[in-house]
Amino acid sequence: MAVHVEYSQIVDRPVDKVFRFMVVEHVKNHPRWDSDIELWMDSDEPIRVGTIIKRRNLRSGTPVEGTMEVTEYEPNRTFCTVIYDGPVKTIGRVNFESLGDTQTKVILVIDLPDMDESMDTSFLMSRLEETAEIRKKLIESEVNE
Repeated sequence: MAVHVEYSQIVDRPVDKVFRFMVVEHVKNHPRWDSDIELWMDSDEPIRVGTIIKRRNLRSGTPVEGTMEVTEYEPNRTFCTVIYDGPVKTIGRVNFESLGDTQTKVILVIDLPDMDESMDTSFLMSRLEETAEIRKKLIESEVNE
């Protein structure tokens, strides 16, 4: 069985602003909330289904090259990717729910299909919480309502 992890958070900004920061400007902003990740694209095309984002994961101390393919993209609602960091496959999904004019619920779902469900996910959860707090502070301090 696969490892499945979910984390949700309320951000005090409208859904369109949160989506823009997290998805439309993903390549620029992701390394700001997770300094272990470097991202780049070979073109300046906007992110959409089929976009390939190249990545370097520095978390283990040894850089691991990989890719992130966008498999689902629905503005202000959903962003889903399949990530390969070396041989490790991760399916990441972010759902965005508007909570009125000034708040957004961000739901992050991570599936590791090749990992055993008995795996200790405490490190993954602590990393998710840590990066989510950084991301929330960045969005709320930089993005105007």
